[in-house]
Amino acid sequence: MYKSIVKPLLFQLDAERTHHLIFNNLKRASRVPGTAALLRSLYDYQHPSLRREVFGLTFANPVGLAAGFDKNAVLTDELASLGFGFVEIGTVTPRPQPGNPQPRLFRLPQDGALINRMGFNNDGAAAVAARLRQRTNRQLIIGGNIGKNKDTPNERAADDYVAAFKALAEVVDYFVVNVSSPNTPGLRELQDKKPLISLLQQVQAHNLARPTPRPLLLKIAPDLTDAQLDDILEIAQETKLSGLVATNTTIGRGGLATPAATVAAYGAGGLSGRPLRARATEVIAYLHRRSQGGLPIIGAGGIHSAQDALEKLAAGASLVQLYTGFIYEGPGLVKQINQAIVG
Repeated sequence: MYKSIVKPLLFQLDAERTHHLIFNNLKRASRVPGTAALLRSLYDYQHPSLRREVFGLTFANPVGLAAGFDKNAVLTDELASLGFGFVEIGTVTPRPQPGNPQPRLFRLPQDGALINRMGFNNDGAAAVAARLRQRTNRQLIIGGNIGKNKDTPNERAADDYVAAFKALAEVVDYFVVNVSSPNTPGLRELQDKKPLISLLQQVQAHNLARPTPRPLLLKIAPDLTDAQLDDILEIAQETKLSGLVATNTTIGRGGLATPAATVAAYGAGGLSGRPLRARATEVIAYLHRRSQGGLPIIGAGGIHSAQDALEKLAAGASLVQLYTGFIYEGPGLVKQINQAIVG
């Protein structure tokens, strides 16, 4: 029904407008008694073998929603009803910011892809934390993806990450440091070894000082070389990271079926979806092999089918995340993946 009726209608609208329409309708529907039970009956699939113990947390199943979809933790209860084992909110910055000018989200249907340059648009850490305190489903694992404000210079970036961490520490189960988005000017420079070690050490110092530290992960770009990936593994060990998220969107545009002129007209931004599948899997496999399986990896990038998810897990991912595939394939994809894992 989603792919034959709902998606064609939604895809006639501007991509960002569609996003808000879905959010508003899901929120309205959730107020109708019985909606959550109906959604669970359609999309949730539970089985004891789906449970995963990863970086000290227990996940009901290994299929999560990647950061960027529910930036402001508006729909965590509703998304739990769709069968996700965890939801990563954000990217959240210390202060609210509107993000980049619209239009900033574009579909490439021929490629099963999106280009976005949202620019960390979010309500700010305090507002997001307040919203998470009000959620009713306390079983769903929540990840907090954090970043810096656009107007914060890189030499003070750690202050922003620490501030966002402190604001969310009581309301999320794990953290992801995002220095790999291509949509905040200069942000990816923080992936270089020296500034990244400094940033992570400062966040980790506050984390380890807590009575119950949170698992701290790093989200990396698919555009890193093998040498840079080796640096990431060294950094992860030195700063005592709990895991990695591989991967974020790519700045590459190679091999697309969409006409080059159309892609160029959309302009800058991160590319996600099917074109990222193979490279994201390569990165996961490389990190898993080089770390000898000692560092948990959340696999993301181009998961549009159950087979795509199984591929990521076989490459070494402990958990997987959906975003673009969820938009193109619909909520039934979560159930399909979990059923395929059980076999």
